[in-house]
Amino acid sequence: MSDVDRVVLGDDTPVGFIGLGNMGAPIAQRFTAWPGGLVVCDARPEATEKAVAAGARAVSSAAEVAADAALVSITVVDDDQVRSVIAGPGGILETARPGTVVAVHSTISPETAEELGRLCAEHGLAFVDAPVSGGSSAAEQGRLVFMVGADRDVFDGIRPVLSLASDMVMYAGEVGQGTRMKLARNLLHFISFTAAAEASRLAEAAGISVKKLGKVVRQTDSITGGVSAIIVRDTAAPMAADDFLVPYFEHTRGLAEKDVSLALQLAEQLGVDLPMGRIALDGIGDALGIGPGPIATTARAESTEESPT
Repeated sequence: MSDVDRVVLGDDTPVGFIGLGNMGAPIAQRFTAWPGGLVVCDARPEATEKAVAAGARAVSSAAEVAADAALVSITVVDDDQVRSVIAGPGGILETARPGTVVAVHSTISPETAEELGRLCAEHGLAFVDAPVSGGSSAAEQGRLVFMVGADRDVFDGIRPVLSLASDMVMYAGEVGQGTRMKLARNLLHFISFTAAAEASRLAEAAGISVKKLGKVVRQTDSITGGVSAIIVRDTAAPMAADDFLVPYFEHTRGLAEKDVSLALQLAEQLGVDLPMGRIALDGIGDALGIGPGPIATTARAESTEESPT
């Protein structure tokens, strides 16, 4: 794949964008700043109007985009649409020259990414899975995060373009790894939504304004980093006893077990069910890599005693 490895996007090299929906449109808008120009395509012609007003050129098919662009970005709905854009009638494979980079920003399965990576390689193309995080407002501000799975040389070649819409272009590893990173990130995101709902129910039952609680959470998370504060190690394995982080995490575990147990007591008084809270009390020590503390150990023992034999 020497043609792919030598991909260089010069200032005079056009790039392309397919799929200008809620997420794709603001990314494409940022890409209009690329000196070599931008070629855009969407199933809805009106979706390209803003990018065209900013200097992009609109075409009617993915094949027309790939005929000109050395990098073709794709932001469509799902795996099937990505496959169609690349390999379907009027797709990228019909016209793309060897060395063209195909970058998918949609969240697809890692297996689809690897499958399309092999298909593109058969045609002398480089495939990149580069899903994003941050939402359309981050794209508009140039503050998206791209999580990129690609050959390292290809990543280095396309990074200047991605940086137009991003203040963090993260290399995740080989093809498929960008998608795996995105899935892990969104797992945390949406589990947190469930936990936020439990906290809101508890606050409401206690007579606390849910809206005010939200303001407090946003303010404190902006300072502490929220749940990301504990994702600082190179591994999720249990921590060695001599790890310098042990005293800090023991302190965190003590606070967590105390506060969660108090929240569970309040919930019991108010008749609010907190299944995520019980999981947190039981698992926070293991999550930190240091095992349960005294409060969780006692709760586990009591739960075992209460379980039917």
